[in-house]
Amino acid sequence: MSETIQPMTDPTEDCLTAPIHTTGAIQPHGYMVSCGVIDQRIRHVSANIADLLGLEPAEVLGLEMTHFLEDEMLLQVRDAVAAAGADDDTAQRVGVGNVGALMMPCGISAHAMDGLLHIEFEPQSLRQETRAPTRVAQRMVSRLGSDAVGAEFFQHVAMEVHQLTGYDRVMVYRFRADDTGEVVAEVAADGMQPYLGLRYPASDIPPPARHLYLRNRVRVIPDARYQPVPIVPATGRSGEPVDLSQHVLRSVSPVHLEYLRNMGVAASMSISIISDGRLWGLIACHHREARRLSASARSAADLFGMFVSVRIAAREQELAMERFEATQRLRDAVVMRLAAAGDFDTALLAELDGLRQVLDGDGAGLAINGQWNVVGRAPGGADPTALVGWANAEARGGVAMSDVAADWNVPALQAPRLAGLLAINLGSPQDWVFLFRIEQVEEVHWAGDPHEGRVATDDGVRLAPRRSFATWRELVQGRSREWSDADRRGAERLHRMLREQRRLSRPRDDRLDPAESPFRGLYLQDHKARLDGLAQLLDGLGHLDSTVTAGIGRRIEALEAELRRLMLGPQEESGTACASTGEDAGHR
Repeated sequence: MSETIQPMTDPTEDCLTAPIHTTGAIQPHGYMVSCGVIDQRIRHVSANIADLLGLEPAEVLGLEMTHFLEDEMLLQVRDAVAAAGADDDTAQRVGVGNVGALMMPCGISAHAMDGLLHIEFEPQSLRQETRAPTRVAQRMVSRLGSDAVGAEFFQHVAMEVHQLTGYDRVMVYRFRADDTGEVVAEVAADGMQPYLGLRYPASDIPPPARHLYLRNRVRVIPDARYQPVPIVPATGRSGEPVDLSQHVLRSVSPVHLEYLRNMGVAASMSISIISDGRLWGLIACHHREARRLSASARSAADLFGMFVSVRIAAREQELAMERFEATQRLRDAVVMRLAAAGDFDTALLAELDGLRQVLDGDGAGLAINGQWNVVGRAPGGADPTALVGWANAEARGGVAMSDVAADWNVPALQAPRLAGLLAINLGSPQDWVFLFRIEQVEEVHWAGDPHEGRVATDDGVRLAPRRSFATWRELVQGRSREWSDADRRGAERLHRMLREQRRLSRPRDDRLDPAESPFRGLYLQDHKARLDGLAQLLDGLGHLDSTVTAGIGRRIEALEAELRRLMLGPQEESGTACASTGEDAGHR
């Protein structure tokens, strides 16, 4: 175990972006044949194909698939691929069939990509799995019950996958905002080193791997000591390597295999957890000996993983909506007071602490008309020039944000212990609202030295697998709690509203009702966004009983009737009603 005290720094991007979907090889526990989608002539095979078909690769290439698969089985392959849809190139489980001269029973999966129909064969044991994957997954789901998504839920998820697969260790691994990973639940056999609570550097699962985890929900390595089997030929007609992104048997990176061996892992499986289109985390399984998992068990694991993903996504949406509603009420009150003020710039200063609360800052600063004012935990210096310069250089959509003090906190600002900064532009390069968050000093327990996985070579720094996973402590300084995507969206809405309201106040018509100004359009757009968010949230409420859903339906019908009444009513009443609806909606 090592200890160090130093600030965390982001690793330099290098081979972490190298493609891993064109390895040119498969794992040796199966076979692959690729033929043209139209002509069915075989264009690629795995080098071990003779073990299945009794013919060497050169003898197989150019023949039609009907030489080796019966018409009925080939029709099932095509039906499975067609059922997935033109936009889904995920490998589809076809079933089990007898293949080749020896009529070897094989699990068959297939997918279409780049004009090729890829068919993969995995020999099956004589003892067939009789349980239907859907029934198995349903029982796993039912045993989870209605646990709230949290530590207990994740632990039950790990236990269910452990019971299904029999792996020595099953972990629920969550990605953090900085792409590092953290083990939040674990079931481990006796003698296994515990990893619960440990952090893993982002380089352990580089961006290309995370991208493939999004596309391949279940990945299995039955034996990490395998020798890859080449694809023949390795390139297509265009000269490009064969894209193996969606292949069940795709050979993995040698670095990953060495990484597993360094952990004492001989077999592994991962199940992707996906929320709102992003890789939330993984259910990671390890075994100390080589271990094969049936196609049926993998299918059940895939279905269970999709259910876990839905539960997590629904909870994240629920939390986001709760926060959105709370911040919306704060923001609506602030914005409406600003809209009614005679002097917008002076009123904005009075609302500075309210803006701080809207985006959960520890302090705030206002640079406007050459003046600088602060509230709460904010820089002690009187000159915001460095902040303004940083904001103008980093702004995107009128907003700039960072949770790293080193990005912006120069000594002249006199801002010790401040690390997070979010800047909102007010319509001119010199006028900004700044929100600050204090530094959060954190002792992180890593699974091994997070800097060990990089080695110097003659042509630069390259990724290498770590050799030790003993707990390694690091004191992380100079960072605040992260600004979330919801924070950015909220800041961008504030930017649009504040900029527009400030523009309307120069010059201002005192007789103009703020609710009747063009600003109202932006205001109502925000309420539409809230309704859209609620509609997405309904997708996660499928577990509610009919009484509850009927009550929700009645409320939606009442809201729909009210909106239709406003649209069809007299013009003068419609304007007043819309204004009051917009003002009150944040409090419902």
